[in-house]
Amino acid sequence: MQINDRVKRISTIGVLVGGLITSGCGSQQAASPPATPEVAVVTVNSEPLVLTTELPGRTSAYSVAEIRPQVNGIVQERLFNEGSDVKAGSVLYKIDPAPYQAAYNNAVAALARSEANLPPIRLKAERFRELIAVKAISQQDFDNAVAALKQAEADIEYSKATVESARINLAYTRITAPISGRIGKSNVTVGALATAYQGSAFATIQQLDPIYVDATQSSANLLQLKRNIAAGRIKGSGPNQARVKLLLEDGTPYPQEGTLKFSEVTVDPSTGSFILRMVFPNPQYTLLPGMYVRVVVQEGVVDRAILVPQQGVSRDPKGNPVTLIVDGSGKVEQRTITVARAIGDRWLVSEGLNPGDRLIVEGSQKVRPGASVKVVPFDAGRKDGSGTEKTVQPAAKAN
Repeated sequence: MQINDRVKRISTIGVLVGGLITSGCGSQQAASPPATPEVAVVTVNSEPLVLTTELPGRTSAYSVAEIRPQVNGIVQERLFNEGSDVKAGSVLYKIDPAPYQAAYNNAVAALARSEANLPPIRLKAERFRELIAVKAISQQDFDNAVAALKQAEADIEYSKATVESARINLAYTRITAPISGRIGKSNVTVGALATAYQGSAFATIQQLDPIYVDATQSSANLLQLKRNIAAGRIKGSGPNQARVKLLLEDGTPYPQEGTLKFSEVTVDPSTGSFILRMVFPNPQYTLLPGMYVRVVVQEGVVDRAILVPQQGVSRDPKGNPVTLIVDGSGKVEQRTITVARAIGDRWLVSEGLNPGDRLIVEGSQKVRPGASVKVVPFDAGRKDGSGTEKTVQPAAKAN
């Protein structure tokens, strides 16, 4: 009986000691300070940045000429291949010239007859001028001779005009190309009846080198650009500002640069946009009229552009963009910023950040403003533990 009581006392003491030990360990764990959270940062830097804008556009021919007859007649020949290149002045169609040749010959003969009647009438008028001086003839006879001379001279001028008109009509039987370019399909065949200045064109010639590109730009974007330039946030890029680039329908860059020619002076009230017209060289006829393209227009240069990764920017409950930075004492500070536009996977920041600020891009979910943090370098591709912070480099151009 005594042995059992002793065993019970020993067991109770062991339980009490174990509880005290466990309680002591828990107190030590509760008293240990929490670990400082780690955040990955990038150091903000500023560099010159060329700003560009992509605008949707359509191509159109540099010049278009619709081929129509200027005289009536039957088409005798077609002297071009459909879809080929033609030169200005080359003959495209021939209309039966027989009636116009006859009219020309008749006009030439009438002119010769008028010229043949002129010498005797002129001699008569000169004789009457001598006779009227000595009162050998009446004034009425002299006046009639002078009038006959003037009428003969007028008949000659009329005949000359008739000859010129007949010559022009005869020349119109050979329909020539007014411009150089690529001609489309022919809408008439040999034997068709041509009507002067008819509504339907025989064919259409389009000059494709160079070629126009018409792009639409929002008037609101233009106003914002002007305000930024006036405020000094953007500097005009001088002569290079007139140079534009092109992206084809499949996204590939067009190898030739273009020139901005003019902008429309009227804003379309239905869309709030206006037209920018550019000219691009097109020696290989890569661009065809009606193609959809995207035009890269150079707006200007930001001397001290600040670009930050988009993952380092969040939104507050009101929708304003905010960032978390690490100050000089290693504590988190919240900044409200202003972003101008997205450039690739970065934001162009116009206000709120300065060169040298350390922007938190990873680990922001586990920190709050005012908390102390441990700074580690941000590297999206590798972990080298070098302890150096990655610097944001502005992109070469803005999309």
